[in-house]
Amino acid sequence: MSSQTDTPTLSSLEALTYIDDRGQLPEQFQGKVGVYAIFDQQQTLQYIGYSRDVYLSLKQHLVRQPDQCYGLKVLTIDRPNRTILEEIRTTWISENGSVPLGNSADEGKWTQAIDAKAQMTPAEQASYTGAIDELAQTKVLKQVARRVEAAILEVLKSRGVQVEIRFNPKLKETGLLDLK
Repeated sequence: MSSQTDTPTLSSLEALTYIDDRGQLPEQFQGKVGVYAIFDQQQTLQYIGYSRDVYLSLKQHLVRQPDQCYGLKVLTIDRPNRTILEEIRTTWISENGSVPLGNSADEGKWTQAIDAKAQMTPAEQASYTGAIDELAQTKVLKQVARRVEAAILEVLKSRGVQVEIRFNPKLKETGLLDLK
């Protein structure tokens, strides 16, 4: 797979479900290097990414964008090669005819830790700004992160997800959520 002519088209790849009937993500991609395309419930392309561990990336995207992750197409390669992976992603975006929102305006929602601070209620904001010291602010941020985490886990539960989801506890202190 050294040139774009070797790259299978996105449309030629098998469509997979993001979450199977057992509530699991496609385990065959654990530890696999590859490029993947994520589709919403209407099978509209949302994001194209690449990873050294496709499974872990899919898990991360599901937590960050649970309402956008329903369908999937994946192409694995034998050895990590950023140039080839980027080439495939570019080819697929061209084939799509437009850049998916997840690769443009919404890229941060797909690739960055969840910022729970952005979801603070007015009461939480008041507690945070009124905190007497940094320790009190950290406590508020952890509470906000836990509330946002619970909401995410509830959405995943409603989708039937059975995969273990563990957030990094250290990041919660800064108001961020990302998988451990």
